[in-house]
Amino acid sequence: MREERVIALAGMFQAIALVRAIATRGSADMAAMRASLASVFKIDSDSPADVFGGIGNLRLGLENLITQLDDKKRDLATTRIAVTVLRLERKVSARTQTLRDLRAGISAIAPLLGERGVAADEIVGRLARLYVDNISSLQPRIVVEGNPQFLQHAPRVEQVRALLLAAIRAAVLWDQLGGTQWRLLFRRRQYAMMARGLLAQCTLSGS
Repeated sequence: MREERVIALAGMFQAIALVRAIATRGSADMAAMRASLASVFKIDSDSPADVFGGIGNLRLGLENLITQLDDKKRDLATTRIAVTVLRLERKVSARTQTLRDLRAGISAIAPLLGERGVAADEIVGRLARLYVDNISSLQPRIVVEGNPQFLQHAPRVEQVRALLLAAIRAAVLWDQLGGTQWRLLFRRRQYAMMARGLLAQCTLSGS
């Protein structure tokens, strides 16, 4: 169960890392982005790893999780987003109608994936709108810091919002697996060790 929680956390930190990359550099790893966006559509999956299409798709998330669990290396902007995502997820999960609306919206977008691909502009735009309509007005609000040049560019803003939806999805998984902020605080060393083990699996498999 703890390893499954680490997978969920890695999924959340991957989405956040991608948000930070877009906000500060204007671009992000497309393979990792596709895996994160695709996870939004994995509402019912056999395992946490299946939500992200396999452990190999979480290399970026595992690397960032390991960094964030290290007091000396963590990025405070990433930490702030992660804490807010976890708090916001609890708000979303407590709103039955919001969950229904999100599920309905995701189901409506899903048939388009085969034609366009999960990272296509139309898919990203519709996921972004789903985030705006159902989550962005809730408190606490997620504040993304970065270069105004990128954060004022509409396509990049849509990518950020779609990826924040993916981060919320991963946080929902973490919650479903019994994860809490207290567990994360007191089991950081254990989670870091497990994350390193999973990252080693990625390396050995050549993923």
